Amino acid sequence: MTDLSQQTLSFLAITNHHVVPVLEKYNLDFCCKGKRTLADACKEKGIDLENITHELESVMIPDGIAAMPLATMTAEKLIDDILLHEHELLKYEMPIIYSHLERVVYKHGDRFPYMKQVFELFASVQKDMNEHMKKEENDSFPLIKELEKKDRKNIPATFLQELQNEHEVVGDLMARIHDLTNRYTQPEEACTTFRLSLTELNEFENNLHRHVHTENNILLPKVEDMIAEQKTSFLLSGE
Repeated sequence: MTDLSQQTLSFLAITNHHVVPVLEKYNLDFCCKGKRTLADACKEKGIDLENITHELESVMIPDGIAAMPLATMTAEKLIDDILLHEHELLKYEMPIIYSHLERVVYKHGDRFPYMKQVFELFASVQKDMNEHMKKEENDSFPLIKELEKKDRKNIPATFLQELQNEHEVVGDLMARIHDLTNRYTQPEEACTTFRLSLTELNEFENNLHRHVHTENNILLPKVEDMIAEQKTSFLLSGE
């Protein structure tokens, strides 16, 4: 079997999506920080490389069978899938989580002051994600579709980096929430809404990771290839 330790986290997630729950279990970021090798990521977090490698191997299935269908889609179809399954899910989840956190802070903020920080951080997440998704829907995604159809020649030089930076900002905010809640640990005396909000935050972070992974590691590389092809065609044509 291939030496998994030298594979990047994003490559592992793309080529065999059954490993994603294992990466999430160890809080290994395969989206914003997916370019790190498994060995480097484990060293950074103090994770036993041999143990996690065995876990990954136990859930992996033969090459060519497990590749994510998303990786084979055209950019246009991938964007449509992101809009339908990922944007809609995030838009649905965020106001519900916000409402539950607001109630927790109102009733239990004095006893659990860290939840006030969690609420403020999530409010920033919601604001940033709404702005990010609106930008994608109105500007970025239409531009990519035009580029794929060869209906557009010029794109902003910072186009791809801006999208990645926005992903990283939100990822960092959720990482702070993750740490403040001690990995979404539920206090024994927590009420139902408190427990529910932590469960929702945990699930939201996982959904966000998958969303960023889809864009950073599948969609944007397709765009990079299209840009490179466009430049090559331009040079060959002598225009």
